Amino acid sequence: MKKVVSLLGVAVTLLTACSGNNQKTERLSDIEKKQVEIHGQWYLENIVLSDSINVRPSEEVPGSRQYILLTDSTYSIITNCNAISGNYTLKGDSICLSDGAMTEIACDNMATEDALRKILPHIVTVDMENDSIMRLNCSVPSEYIVLRKATTEVK
Repeated sequence: MKKVVSLLGVAVTLLTACSGNNQKTERLSDIEKKQVEIHGQWYLENIVLSDSINVRPSEEVPGSRQYILLTDSTYSIITNCNAISGNYTLKGDSICLSDGAMTEIACDNMATEDALRKILPHIVTVDMENDSIMRLNCSVPSEYIVLRKATTEVK
Protein backbone atom coordinates (compact mmCIF):
# COMPACT_ATOMS: atom_id res chain seq x y z
CA MET A 1 0.00 0.00 0.00
CA LYS A 2 2.88 2.37 0.82
CA LYS A 3 4.34 1.77 -2.66
CA VAL A 4 1.02 2.73 -4.31
CA VAL A 5 0.80 5.94 -2.25
CA SER A 6 4.45 6.77 -3.07
CA LEU A 7 3.92 6.13 -6.79
CA LEU A 8 0.77 8.24 -6.69
CA GLY A 9 2.73 11.05 -5.03
CA VAL A 10 5.43 10.88 -7.70
CA ALA A 11 2.79 10.92 -10.48
CA VAL A 12 1.08 13.98 -8.98
CA THR A 13 4.45 15.75 -8.69
CA LEU A 14 5.29 15.00 -12.34
CA LEU A 15 1.87 16.16 -13.53
CA THR A 16 2.18 19.37 -11.54
CA ALA A 17 5.63 20.03 -13.02
CA CYS A 18 4.28 19.52 -16.53
CA SER A 19 1.36 21.84 -15.86
CA GLY A 20 3.79 24.54 -14.74
CA ASN A 21 5.69 24.16 -17.99
CA ASN A 22 2.50 24.56 -20.03
CA GLN A 23 1.69 27.77 -18.16
CA LYS A 24 5.14 29.14 -19.00
CA THR A 25 4.59 28.24 -22.67
CA GLU A 26 1.24 30.02 -22.66
CA ARG A 27 2.77 33.11 -21.07
CA LEU A 28 5.55 33.19 -23.67
CA SER A 29 3.06 32.87 -26.53
CA ASP A 30 0.97 35.69 -25.00
CA ILE A 31 4.08 37.90 -24.94
CA GLU A 32 4.86 37.03 -28.57
CA LYS A 33 1.30 37.95 -29.60
CA LYS A 34 1.66 41.36 -27.94
CA GLN A 35 4.86 42.18 -29.88
CA VAL A 36 4.43 45.61 -31.47
CA GLU A 37 5.43 46.28 -35.08
CA ILE A 38 7.78 49.26 -35.17
CA HIS A 39 9.85 48.71 -38.33
CA GLY A 40 10.04 51.52 -40.84
CA GLN A 41 10.54 55.25 -40.93
CA TRP A 42 8.94 57.48 -38.29
CA TYR A 43 8.93 61.29 -38.20
CA LEU A 44 9.91 62.93 -34.92
CA GLU A 45 6.78 64.87 -33.92
CA ASN A 46 7.40 65.81 -30.30
CA ILE A 47 10.06 65.14 -27.69
CA VAL A 48 8.58 65.73 -24.24
CA LEU A 49 11.11 66.15 -21.45
CA SER A 50 8.63 67.26 -18.76
CA ASP A 51 5.15 68.73 -18.35
CA SER A 52 6.53 72.12 -19.37
CA ILE A 53 9.48 71.33 -21.67
CA ASN A 54 9.06 69.83 -25.14
CA VAL A 55 10.76 70.07 -28.52
CA ARG A 56 8.82 69.92 -31.78
CA PRO A 57 11.46 69.29 -34.47
CA SER A 58 9.29 70.61 -37.33
CA GLU A 59 8.90 73.92 -35.47
CA GLU A 60 12.57 74.13 -34.48
CA VAL A 61 13.78 73.69 -38.06
CA PRO A 62 10.85 74.20 -40.48
CA GLY A 63 11.13 72.25 -43.72
CA SER A 64 13.57 69.69 -42.30
CA ARG A 65 12.41 66.05 -42.16
CA GLN A 66 13.75 64.66 -38.88
CA TYR A 67 13.06 60.97 -38.40
CA ILE A 68 14.00 57.62 -36.93
CA LEU A 69 14.47 54.53 -39.09
CA LEU A 70 13.93 51.20 -37.31
CA THR A 71 15.09 47.93 -38.86
CA ASP A 72 15.15 44.46 -37.27
CA SER A 73 17.59 45.42 -34.51
CA THR A 74 19.06 48.83 -35.34
CA TYR A 75 17.87 52.41 -35.18
CA SER A 76 19.08 55.45 -37.09
CA ILE A 77 17.93 58.95 -36.20
CA ILE A 78 18.40 61.74 -38.72
CA THR A 79 18.01 65.29 -37.43
CA ASN A 80 18.48 68.58 -39.24
CA CYS A 81 22.27 68.12 -39.31
CA ASN A 82 23.33 65.11 -37.22
CA ALA A 83 22.72 61.38 -37.06
CA ILE A 84 22.41 58.98 -34.13
CA SER A 85 22.50 55.21 -34.56
CA GLY A 86 22.63 52.10 -32.43
CA ASN A 87 20.98 48.79 -31.65
CA TYR A 88 17.73 48.09 -29.89
CA THR A 89 15.95 45.10 -28.41
CA LEU A 90 12.18 44.72 -28.37
CA LYS A 91 10.21 42.22 -26.28
CA GLY A 92 6.46 42.72 -26.29
CA ASP A 93 6.07 46.44 -25.70
CA SER A 94 9.40 46.81 -23.84
CA ILE A 95 12.25 48.43 -25.74
CA CYS A 96 15.87 49.11 -24.87
CA LEU A 97 17.92 51.46 -27.05
CA SER A 98 21.64 50.86 -26.69
CA ASP A 99 24.16 53.65 -26.73
CA GLY A 100 25.25 54.26 -30.26
CA ALA A 101 27.28 56.53 -32.43
CA MET A 102 26.41 60.18 -32.98
CA THR A 103 27.83 62.72 -35.37
CA GLU A 104 28.69 66.00 -33.68
CA ILE A 105 28.33 68.68 -36.31
CA ALA A 106 27.72 72.12 -34.80
CA CYS A 107 24.36 73.36 -36.07
CA ASP A 108 22.49 76.64 -35.77
CA ASN A 109 19.70 74.84 -33.90
CA MET A 110 20.66 71.86 -31.71
CA ALA A 111 17.36 71.60 -29.78
CA THR A 112 16.40 68.23 -31.26
CA GLU A 113 19.84 66.68 -30.71
CA ASP A 114 20.04 68.00 -27.14
CA ALA A 115 16.58 66.63 -26.30
CA LEU A 116 17.36 63.24 -27.87
CA ARG A 117 20.62 62.93 -25.93
CA LYS A 118 18.69 63.48 -22.70
CA ILE A 119 15.74 61.19 -23.38
CA LEU A 120 17.01 58.20 -25.41
CA PRO A 121 18.76 56.40 -22.53
CA HIS A 122 15.51 56.42 -20.51
CA ILE A 123 13.13 54.93 -23.12
CA VAL A 124 11.55 51.70 -21.78
CA THR A 125 8.24 50.99 -23.58
CA VAL A 126 6.42 51.48 -26.87
CA ASP A 127 2.74 52.35 -27.38
CA MET A 128 1.06 52.24 -30.79
CA GLU A 129 -2.06 54.01 -32.02
CA ASN A 130 -3.67 52.92 -35.30
CA ASP A 131 -0.28 51.73 -36.67
CA SER A 132 0.52 55.35 -37.56
CA ILE A 133 1.45 56.97 -34.24
CA MET A 134 4.10 55.54 -31.95
CA ARG A 135 5.03 56.77 -28.49
CA LEU A 136 8.37 55.86 -26.93
CA ASN A 137 7.88 56.13 -23.17
CA CYS A 138 10.41 56.70 -20.43
CA SER A 139 10.20 55.28 -16.93
CA VAL A 140 8.96 58.74 -15.88
CA PRO A 141 5.43 59.18 -17.37
CA SER A 142 5.98 62.85 -18.25
CA GLU A 143 8.90 62.00 -20.59
CA TYR A 144 8.28 60.50 -24.04
CA ILE A 145 8.75 60.85 -27.80
CA VAL A 146 5.84 60.96 -30.25
CA LEU A 147 6.51 59.62 -33.75
CA ARG A 148 4.34 59.57 -36.87
CA LYS A 149 4.71 56.83 -39.49
CA ALA A 150 6.15 58.11 -42.79
CA THR A 151 3.91 57.36 -45.74
CA THR A 152 6.90 57.49 -48.11
CA GLU A 153 10.47 56.94 -47.02
CA VAL A 154 12.85 59.89 -47.17
CA LYS A 155 16.42 59.04 -48.13
